[in-house]
Amino acid sequence: MKKYVFGVDIGGTTVKLGFFTVDGELLDKWEITTRKDEGGRFILPDVAQSIEDKMAEKNVDKEDVAGVGIGVPGPVRDDGTVLRCVNLGWGVFNVEQEVERLLGLPAKVGNDANMASLGEMWQGGGKGFSSIVMVTLGTGVGGGIIINGKMLYGTNGAGGEIGHICVNDSETEVCGCGKKGCLEQYTSATGITRMAERALNNTERPSKLRNVQYISAKEIFDAAKEGDDLALELVEEHGRTLGKALATVACVCDPEAFVIGGGVSRAGEILLETTAKYYQQYVFHACKNTKFVLATLGNDAGIYGCAEAILTK
Repeated sequence: MKKYVFGVDIGGTTVKLGFFTVDGELLDKWEITTRKDEGGRFILPDVAQSIEDKMAEKNVDKEDVAGVGIGVPGPVRDDGTVLRCVNLGWGVFNVEQEVERLLGLPAKVGNDANMASLGEMWQGGGKGFSSIVMVTLGTGVGGGIIINGKMLYGTNGAGGEIGHICVNDSETEVCGCGKKGCLEQYTSATGITRMAERALNNTERPSKLRNVQYISAKEIFDAAKEGDDLALELVEEHGRTLGKALATVACVCDPEAFVIGGGVSRAGEILLETTAKYYQQYVFHACKNTKFVLATLGNDAGIYGCAEAILTK
């Protein structure tokens, strides 16, 4: 009977690692530096060495480990092939096979946002649901779609890339993906800040935001909670844009719940209520009962999801 599992969330700066029981209890977590030198060729050997060191520290045999789940910042096919991770310097290769070769343990690899979705459904805000869409509102907008407990990867590993749904054909500024008018240009942390700066530059209306040197999503939502008219309009527009986009997503995959995470989700109920209000306005009638909940695992969602991925491989 397997007792333990490892979850590994590989980021551009650090690699987060978690040591879990198969029941989902986090026993230990730590980080190592992501060594991106020479095309990122040291990253997986470093991960393997760190896991072996932890097993030695905990007196754990490989026979007791179910495997290693790994999240990476890029598209991943269902067979574990990574289709370029620009932030890591990786091209196209099968990460799953390489990890299994290095460690002699089963491995499962997926996109980091997808893994975070699994984590939230396993032990976080999505616990108790079997079909969710995870929405991460951070520097960009990411997503992960789980239907009946199974991750929707898509043919090219791009399933759940909801941040690049086009919501404005008239946009003139370019998104990080190279297109214009993407959802993340309006509803990410950088997106709502951009909208605030536009509004402040195009009007002389009074606002508490004019007294803020460096406007952030937090400042905007805080000002809205205090009744600032301009901030309230920005929050309403954020909710309308996100709610309408998620109504479209619901028509495609009909989840039980949307789990909202990322830095912007710290705004809390004002974000959920505004988004849900506009979602109800636009959604197909059969999807009106979809729940909106906040993610609860924070930066640990990825390692939780990676651990769960290997248990359901």
